[in-house]
Amino acid sequence: MALIVKKFGGSSVANAERVFNVANIIIDDYKKGNDVVTVVSAQGDTTDDLIEKALEINPNGPSKREMDMLLSAGEQISCSLLAMAIESLGYPVVSLLGWQAGFQTNSTYSMARIKKVDPERINMELSKKNIVIVAGFQGLNKYDDITTLGRGGSDTSAVAIAATLKADRCQIYTDVDGVYTADPRLVSNAKKLKAITYNEMLELASLGAQVLNNRSVEMAKKYNVELEVLSSLERKEGTIVKEVTSMEKMLIRGVTKDDKVARISVIGLSDTPGVAFKLFNQLASKKINVDIILQSVGRNGTKDITFTVAMDNCTEAVATIEEMKTILNYSDIKSDLNVSKVSIVGAGMESHPGIASKMFEALFDKNINIQMIATSETKISVLIDAEDSERAVKAIHEKLIG
Repeated sequence: MALIVKKFGGSSVANAERVFNVANIIIDDYKKGNDVVTVVSAQGDTTDDLIEKALEINPNGPSKREMDMLLSAGEQISCSLLAMAIESLGYPVVSLLGWQAGFQTNSTYSMARIKKVDPERINMELSKKNIVIVAGFQGLNKYDDITTLGRGGSDTSAVAIAATLKADRCQIYTDVDGVYTADPRLVSNAKKLKAITYNEMLELASLGAQVLNNRSVEMAKKYNVELEVLSSLERKEGTIVKEVTSMEKMLIRGVTKDDKVARISVIGLSDTPGVAFKLFNQLASKKINVDIILQSVGRNGTKDITFTVAMDNCTEAVATIEEMKTILNYSDIKSDLNVSKVSIVGAGMESHPGIASKMFEALFDKNINIQMIATSETKISVLIDAEDSERAVKAIHEKLIG
């Protein structure tokens, strides 16, 4: 007998037919004598629909606390419907909201961090031989307010439960049957990986791959929770995410694109010590993450700093910098939303000369201009025009993976 944690995304429970499909997947493992805890996301486009309703009421943007109260309803609906489906098929089941399942978080509304998972209620239900269905994406803070974990937070909920319960398996079900070298809907000859390391998966997730949430991969690595990514629509082998994988001939694990980025340029900054610190320290205080950074060579006592942020943070980032005009004494600030970050990921790329050259050659062959470049041991990222992103992914995949 094993303890299995499963997670199903919104597309997996989008309608009644798919809810019953998920119910049967869960029951199959339960009938084998396993304990099963399942985490579910909101159905289909429910979260987007709820956001739209909120903006109809308050076009200026509701408070994050009230948005968390609203958005948590999506997971409550899907977990109760799934429990009803399992119940109708004759099996014992109980649905739990995040706080009932023991999720304690900090008070950063809309992007809360999990502080602790108290497993008492889940263990009690498992001891009764119940299948346990948990609403993902949510928890409770010290003020007894409902909080949400941000987009993709149900993945993190599942990994947190698996780590707390020391589960034998943690399975993440999506609408694709594993992790591919590129989005198979975009690149027809993308290859499915049998296994991938935490670090490689973390880079892919952080750089735009939609398969796993990056925070869930960070947590899985920290607590050594082995993940399996597989399809809820097809019964076939998926991709294992773990600490070490056997080396394959293929160095590049994947090519990704992230269209939800923005470029910000602060022009005419004083070329003196501490300017970059003041700029990025203020952005950090607003919890705005900065990615690629490019600083120009100082001339005539000034320099320019260009960097990228998530598109959703662009307006707040620009407003924050404008508030610092007298402190930074810059001459101009520009932002551009029509950009995309395209990246390649693979372990040990720094020790393999020529990888970057081939990537840049692929872009040159398609007459795609590079605006910014960032590298690390496991990735190379370039910033390009958004309209070129799909062509870039296909060209790079063909050149480096074939």
